[in-house]
Formats: sequence, structure tokens, C-alpha cells
Amino acid sequence: MLALVYPLNPIAIHLGPIAVHWYGVIIGIGVILGLLLAEKEGEKRGIPPGTIGDLIIIALPIAIICARTYYVLFEWSYYKNHLTEIPAIWHGGIAIHGGIIGAVLTAIWFCRKRKLSFWKMADLLAPSLLLGQAIGRWGNFMNQEAHGGPVSRSFLESLHLPDFIINQMNINGVYYHPTFLYESIWNFTGVILLILLRRIDFRRGEIFLTYLLWYSIGRFFVEGLRTDSLMLTSHIRIAQLVSIVCVILSIVIAFYRRKKGYALLSSTADNFK
Repeated sequence: MLALVYPLNPIAIHLGPIAVHWYGVIIGIGVILGLLLAEKEGEKRGIPPGTIGDLIIIALPIAIICARTYYVLFEWSYYKNHLTEIPAIWHGGIAIHGGIIGAVLTAIWFCRKRKLSFWKMADLLAPSLLLGQAIGRWGNFMNQEAHGGPVSRSFLESLHLPDFIINQMNINGVYYHPTFLYESIWNFTGVILLILLRRIDFRRGEIFLTYLLWYSIGRFFVEGLRTDSLMLTSHIRIAQLVSIVCVILSIVIAFYRRKKGYALLSSTADNFK
């Protein structure tokens, strides 16, 4: 049996002079699986064929650019002296909140252009987005990043984790909280919740708002364990602040849409217009 070598090699394969990193491969897998999930649901809900694929082709690169830009802006003290490192996303350093902002703005533009309901599209894509985030965290695992503070090996063993995770959390002789795993599990659980919720006659827009609420709650607590947080001040973690804002916004928007009568039942005029 082939033994694994630790730390795991972050490079999946070399194609001549090009190194293909696991980070990108795993994110790609997340995108593909998320797209398949959305396409399957779209068929059930009568979305025009090819629409989701067209949106992903536009939104994905914009989301990646926004995620990287978001990260670089808050780490400008480093990148202003290392400009050539700005495009090197295979080294890690993309902020999911930046990606979400880019993806949502792109989806709003796309739906207006195609004369589709943004809220229905957002409801359809929410489980796929969370699935991609859950899978994408394993790219952080391969890069040995997005981890928490130091812990003992016995603590990790008490979580009944497999050896390959425990060993990969050993960085220069120190074991760390596998916060990538905590968030991944939280997100996978959220995917199941969102899929179950849309099996009932939910109100339009509230699957997406539930996604925003669920992810933000989990991210707030996981972020508190991390050692690589983007900081607004010496005491305020940007991701926690954004998570609080997203929790408040998701609740306020849900109540507002119901009060104004915008949150129609999903079965009402279910043609994505």
C-alpha cells in the first residue's frame, strides 16, 4: 500500500513547465458539482436550457477577480511591495465574501439582461454556491492554510479525524485547529438544509437569504478560531464584521419583502420571469 507523505504536495500534476495546483483543481471540482446540481434543479423549474451555464461562464471569473481583489486590498501593506504576487491565487488568498459580492452583482445584471427573476435564480443557485464553498475549503487543506490556533495531537485524535487530516495539520512541528474542516462540514450541512427547504412551497428569495444567514453564522464562529484573519483593526476581524452585517441584512430583507408582498410563494408564476 502506498504511504502518504506529509505535508501533502500542493501540486497535483506538472504539464510541462505548468504546475497544476490542487487548490485550483478542488475549486474546479466544486464549480462543476455545483453547476450539475443547479442544472438538475433548473430542469425541474423550467429555466431555459443553457441559462445557468451562461451565467456561470460570466460570473465565475468575475467572482474570482473580486475575491482576490478583496483579499489584496485588505493585505495591501504586503502586496504593495510584492506586486507580482497579486495574480498568484494558486498560493491561496481569495476572500469568499469578495467572491459572493462579485457573483451576486453579476447575477443581478445577468437576470435583468435576460428578463429573469433574480430572486428565483438566487434561490436555485444558493445550494450550489454553498456546495462549492464546502468543497473549496479542501483547497485550503492542501495548502495548509485557513487553519486555527495551535492544539495538541491528542485533541485532534479526540475529534476522531483520519490520520491524513491530523498529519496535514502538523505544520513545522505544531498541530493546528482544522478550521477548514469545521467550515466545510457546516456548509455541507447547509446544502442539505437548503435542498430540503426548497422541497416545500417556500417564499421567493428566502432560500438565498437562508443561505446568507446560515453561512454567515457558521463563518462568524469559525473565523474566531483562525489565525490568518483579515483585520479591520487590531481587534476587529473583517469576516466576522461582514458576517454580522449579512445576518442582519438577510433577516431585514426577508421581513421587508414579506411586508411589501414581494415574497410570493415559489409556486406562484413559476416561470423565472
